[in-house]
Amino acid sequence: MADIDPALVDFAVLADWMDAQGLPGGPIEEAVQLGGGTQNILLRFTRGGRAYVLRRGPRHLRSRTNEVLRREARVLAALDGGDVPAPRLIAACPDENVMNGAVFYLMTPVDGFNATVALPEPFASDAALRHRMGLDAAAALSALAAVDHEAVGLADFGRPAGFLERQVGRWTAELESYGALEGYPGPEIPGLAEVAGWLEANRPTTWRPGIMHGDYHLANLMFAHDAPRVAAIVDWEMCTIGDPLLDLGWLLATWPGDDDSAAIAGPLGLAGGLPTTDELIARYAERPAATAGRDLASITWYTVMACFKLGIVLEGTHARACAGKAPKETGDLLHSVTLGLFGRARTLIKA
Repeated sequence: MADIDPALVDFAVLADWMDAQGLPGGPIEEAVQLGGGTQNILLRFTRGGRAYVLRRGPRHLRSRTNEVLRREARVLAALDGGDVPAPRLIAACPDENVMNGAVFYLMTPVDGFNATVALPEPFASDAALRHRMGLDAAAALSALAAVDHEAVGLADFGRPAGFLERQVGRWTAELESYGALEGYPGPEIPGLAEVAGWLEANRPTTWRPGIMHGDYHLANLMFAHDAPRVAAIVDWEMCTIGDPLLDLGWLLATWPGDDDSAAIAGPLGLAGGLPTTDELIARYAERPAATAGRDLASITWYTVMACFKLGIVLEGTHARACAGKAPKETGDLLHSVTLGLFGRARTLIKA
């Protein structure tokens, strides 16, 4: 615990707050900061014979950090008791005045591994297991899409009305905002206007709202050690109520292929043996509650939309790097990923 900055977590305050929640008492022990995630802080510890993971915003809180944490905790609470593989919320502190200005919550630790960071045995040497891991990534997502957001208390969580209609304009405006960063030459992205125009012209006309993770890809999944299954979907900071098929499009847009995307997906992508995107779609479609009122025939649109949105998000880091506000190497890498995403979008459009 001596290595944990008290400005991030005040253990005396935490202990008092946990006591007030009726959680097991005693000294806080075995505290260690976890890796993973580039924005928020994860801290694992034990107390009273129980293990916890605390999640709070970064050292320098951003304007919306606390509200994002409140939203995460609310979604995890809503999913508790269902079959969506997610960390289980233990208790949340939405009051930013308790812990150095930061909202935080406690959740159950996940017994699993991130396959984009490390691929242990037997998965590393068994292509059939890796294939099943990929299929379960789609199955876990369909479990989320099948949840009735109103029934679990999230009717007022997002703004589903006009969700699809807002997407192109919302992210085009985000890209234009990068022009305020000195040194950024502007978006040098081949196919930008072509992709935006195609998305507007081919937008699905009907869809059914549901819970969206918002950033669903292999790096945000923890896999179980004992079976080829998703132990937990993590990093819920972009969750909202929108069109869940965009999550499926996001998975397909980021799925390891025969290009640089395999390397970006880390050990699992490089090992190969993963399902095709058609197999992912078929696995997702096996759950009727996930697909009812949703048109999988439009999945190309959702995949292209995911390429468009994610490419613009990543271009933001490139723009900040041009302005000296992020490492140049990181900016260059993410710009190349953006170009790859737009290249994938153009290929899908022309298929």
